[in-house]
Amino acid sequence: MSLLLSLIIVAVLVFLSAIYSGLNVALLSLNIPDLERKAKLGNAYAKKLLPLRRNSNLTIASIIIANVATISAVSLILERHLNGFLAGLISTLLIVIFSEVLPQAFFIRRSLDLSGKLVPLMKVLIFITYPISKPLDILLDRLLGNENHYLMSRNELGILIAEHTDSKSSELDSDEIEIMMGALRLSEKQVKSIMTPIDKTYWFTQDTKLTPDKIDEMKANSYSRIPVFNSKLTNFYGVILMKDLVDVDFDEETVEIDDIYLHPSQTVGSLMALDTLFRKFILGDYSHMIAVEKNDKIVGVVTIEDLLEEILQHEIVDETDKLKQRL
Repeated sequence: MSLLLSLIIVAVLVFLSAIYSGLNVALLSLNIPDLERKAKLGNAYAKKLLPLRRNSNLTIASIIIANVATISAVSLILERHLNGFLAGLISTLLIVIFSEVLPQAFFIRRSLDLSGKLVPLMKVLIFITYPISKPLDILLDRLLGNENHYLMSRNELGILIAEHTDSKSSELDSDEIEIMMGALRLSEKQVKSIMTPIDKTYWFTQDTKLTPDKIDEMKANSYSRIPVFNSKLTNFYGVILMKDLVDVDFDEETVEIDDIYLHPSQTVGSLMALDTLFRKFILGDYSHMIAVEKNDKIVGVVTIEDLLEEILQHEIVDETDKLKQRL
């Protein structure tokens, strides 16, 4: 074999070794759950790679066998033209630089695209090396078991979402990021952190009489919902909706609280987590106002608007709020 032909063959073998080495690193860097998500979103490369990545022991064994065979062939060819030491030195440098360091650094940056394009090559390698790679696959499965996949913790999800804040390539805008971050923090916060304390709450007792003066007072406070408690703040009877009072003629007679329909609601503890409160709001057939108690005494109220503001990380300003600001 001429020196020129040997050099051409060595170059081809080093190139193949580079592909095998890059594939080895790239395939292992692909996370199965991440591939499954991308496949569901229609990524063609993810769909092709999923079977190979799920059976990674067989795939990696095939790639490594092919790579080792290629590297051995390079050393054998060089030994025909060089002494053993020089052939070993040159083959080592060629493999380390051009078949390990450079291709791995290149493949790891484009793992999905490059691995997806080389799926046919990996299938050919599995077919060729199957008599050896399959027994290795079975042995590894029995020794190591299935590959474990762990879900991200809440804090890890928060860090992942926060990374989108300063990334120009992110598809998420700042409002979406704030909403997701606010939702993730719900379980870490308690009702008492967002409730309106009882001393700042406009409320009635069952003995309250709705006189014209009281109606003017209600209008001045501009609340759409008014809770009804007992005087000792130990019982919560329900909520008056201002819209229910539109047809009542208060000039004709004094109206008792008992004459008005009270919308049922519920009471929660001040230490309840906000995610639990959220579920109570969306699942319960109750008012959008809930009383908050501590040591069997009502200490405040919380509304669905309070909870939404916590999730959105912004105050919701409605027509009533704007009117109060102007006054």
